[in-house]
Amino acid sequence: MKFESTAALAVMLGVATARPDAVLQALNRHLSRREVPQEHSHDNILNVVATSLKLDNPDNIKDPVFSLLGNKAAIEGAGNVKDLDCLQQRIADQAFTNAKAANDVDGMANALIFRALERNTGSVGLASILCKSETAKNPEVAALQQHQDPASDGAAELNKQIALTLATQLSAIGADPALAIQSGTFAPGKKGDTTGAGNTCDDIDPKGCINTKGLLQPDVTESEIQAAVAAGSGAAAGNATNNAGASRASASAVASASATATKSASGAKQSGAASSGNANKNNNNAGSAGSATTASGGNLNKFTGSTGSAPVPITSDTSSKPFGVNGSQFVNLGAAAQRACDVQKNACANAVNGGKDNSIKVSDCDAQQQQCVSANGGKKRRAAGGLDTGSCGSPAIQFSSNLADRKGESAFVPVNTKDFAHGSAQKPAIVTQFICQQLGSKCKASAATVSECNAAAKAADAATGQAAANAFNSALGV
Repeated sequence: MKFESTAALAVMLGVATARPDAVLQALNRHLSRREVPQEHSHDNILNVVATSLKLDNPDNIKDPVFSLLGNKAAIEGAGNVKDLDCLQQRIADQAFTNAKAANDVDGMANALIFRALERNTGSVGLASILCKSETAKNPEVAALQQHQDPASDGAAELNKQIALTLATQLSAIGADPALAIQSGTFAPGKKGDTTGAGNTCDDIDPKGCINTKGLLQPDVTESEIQAAVAAGSGAAAGNATNNAGASRASASAVASASATATKSASGAKQSGAASSGNANKNNNNAGSAGSATTASGGNLNKFTGSTGSAPVPITSDTSSKPFGVNGSQFVNLGAAAQRACDVQKNACANAVNGGKDNSIKVSDCDAQQQQCVSANGGKKRRAAGGLDTGSCGSPAIQFSSNLADRKGESAFVPVNTKDFAHGSAQKPAIVTQFICQQLGSKCKASAATVSECNAAAKAADAATGQAAANAFNSALGV
């Protein structure tokens, strides 16, 4: 659709004079048209992000909409941003930072949804380029990437995983994870079409024309989102929404169990009650006092702060995944420490949102989480075998039939879903390619590690099922 009619423009100007600022804002963006016009389909999201961005805009970006255009058009409004493939991420990151400082959960949520929106490309079926030169400052933003053209290769599977990852990040900040559905795009067009015609819309509509015209194609269902959030956050996912009473109760249970474990662990340590012989029996008993002290390594969490919630014990044993946190097992200590810090943060935030501790704010919980990570070795971690994974933990994958987002189907999924927030996929390449990309962009791993990962991904592609997972993990030594 091209906007070339002066009569139509006059009509829209007339309407805009009687409509809110959001309409005027969207109208101003329409004065420059693009070859593949759908960048305004989610104006309901763009308008909120634009408001957040204005609070502090150090890069002098003109408007969020420019990041959804091709690079030739995007440069007109990119301000100081040089890598245009990273413009969308940069905007989302700054808008999220601003909204977080203002304690604006709605603004934070819209920034995350915006990061996951599809970016225009030159023709139907052409995927957009991912940001590789920088990593977002906010881990919630760094975990995301943009939707791809629904007609591009593998888009259905990939876009579903993007939506599920978005849902887990929304849940983590206290927003409704079901909002991830709003990041969806249109039905696939005819591959190779350069006109942009077909299933898209680009009308001025503060509610988003993709919504009002019924063109949004959901990538996931609410039940799939609930399963993904439960799998990605464990019992501490109770901070999902303000009205999720049952979930908040679950998070409180985690905090209470953690506090009990810590106190019991302290007493047992003083009396010399630790016994490595009971390690394997107790290691999977989430929140029990035994899991904190009877594992062969004792409680490995070096953090002792307890703002809003007690620190979460990290256990160890001699199994292939030796580090345990509330029943979840990890290949390396860095990933386990990250999970322990995150569980404590969620329990703290739940105490704030539930009104149990009015002396602290969610920002205090965030600060404590960073202190916890720092106390346990900072951002630099190494996976098993000495592989340099930068700021991330183990890149291992698993092949399982017992996955929350699958109904009896065997699929591949990252073992470390905190650092590599990706849902399951039936083809190993979808998961391994995501991990390798994240190692280079988000984790800032060495070039050698990324090269090893790509080689491991090829090895996995040559096999199937558990053999593929084994091939990938063995090649990386994890």
